Amino acid sequence: MEDLLRVEQLTKVYSFGSITSRVQLLAADNVSFVIKPGEIFVLAGESGCGKTTTAKMILGFEEPTSGTIVYKDREKVKHEKVWFTEAVQAIFQDPFGTFNPLRTVDRYFFETVQNYKPAQGEEAAIQFIDRTLRMVGLTYGEFAGKYPSEFSGGQLQRISIARALLTSPTLLIADEPVSMVDASLRMSIVNLFNKLAAELGMSVLYITHDLATAYYVCDRIAIMFRGNIVEMGGVEEVLMNPRHPYTQLLRESIPQADPAMRWKGRVNLNETEETEYLRQGCKFAGRCPAVMDRCIHEVPADIHVGDVLVKCHLYAGNGAPEQAEKIGLHGSFSTP
Repeated sequence: MEDLLRVEQLTKVYSFGSITSRVQLLAADNVSFVIKPGEIFVLAGESGCGKTTTAKMILGFEEPTSGTIVYKDREKVKHEKVWFTEAVQAIFQDPFGTFNPLRTVDRYFFETVQNYKPAQGEEAAIQFIDRTLRMVGLTYGEFAGKYPSEFSGGQLQRISIARALLTSPTLLIADEPVSMVDASLRMSIVNLFNKLAAELGMSVLYITHDLATAYYVCDRIAIMFRGNIVEMGGVEEVLMNPRHPYTQLLRESIPQADPAMRWKGRVNLNETEETEYLRQGCKFAGRCPAVMDRCIHEVPADIHVGDVLVKCHLYAGNGAPEQAEKIGLHGSFSTP
C-alpha cells in the first residue's frame, strides 16, 4: 500500500545560552516513520519527548533543521503550503484555546467554507456544515450562534474535529486531543477517530502520553524519548510485548486494578530534561534498569526484532533478547 505520509530523518535543533556558551538541544533526532491511508498511527511518550515538536514540523509551525516530509510522494516545501494545509488538518489539546471566546463558533465554519469552497451559497453552506457536524454527533441547530463558553469541553473538542473535517482532509493530526476532556467523555472522542478512519478512510496521527488510549485507538505505535523513536511497530507487539526498557517502564507505570500490579516507582525522575537531551549515548541510560557501560557513550542503532524497531543496545549482540526479557513485564494490559 502506498504511503500517505513519509517522515525521513526529521531533526530539530534548538540553541540556547549565551554567545560564549551556546548549547544545542536536539528536540527531534532523525525521526522517521510512515503513515498508511486509513491508518491510525500513534506517537507516544512522556511530556518533553519531542512528539509535539515533530507534529509542529509536519504542520509547518516549525521549520525542520534537516530531514524531509513527503505527502503522497510529494515533498513538503517551505513556501508551498496551501495544498498541504487543505489535506492535513490538526486538533489540539485545549478546545477552549482553539476558539476566540468573543466570537461565535459558527463563524469559524463559515470562514472555512468560504476559503476552501466545498459549498456555494449560504443555504448550501449550512447544509454542508450540518452534515459535517452530524459526523461527530452534533447538529447545526445545536451550535449556531453560540459562543465557546456555552459548550462543554467534550462538545467543543467535537466541534474542533468537525471544523477540521470541512476541508475533507486525508490526514488528521490530533495532539493530546482528550487530555483536557472529562474522563467520562474521552472514549466517545477516541471512538470518533476510529469511526473516521473506518468510514472515511482518513489517516490519523494521534499524539498522546496515555498508553491505554493509544492501545485502544491505534494500528501502529512509535514510542519517543528525548527526541528519539526508541521502539516502533504494531500496537499489540509494542505494548503487549515491549522490548525497549523505556517502553517496559511506561507499561509498568500504568495503574492496574490489582494493587500488586501498581507502579513500584522504579523510574528515576531526578534528572532534568536538559541533562537527558544532552546525553552523548543512549538518552535513557540515566533511568534504565539494564544500563551497560556502552550505553553511556555509544548511541544505540535502530535494530529490527521481528516486525518491531528497537533503539537499544540490549538487542545488538547474541543472547541480547534473553537479557532484555529479564526486566520484562507480566500481566494484562488494561484498556480504558
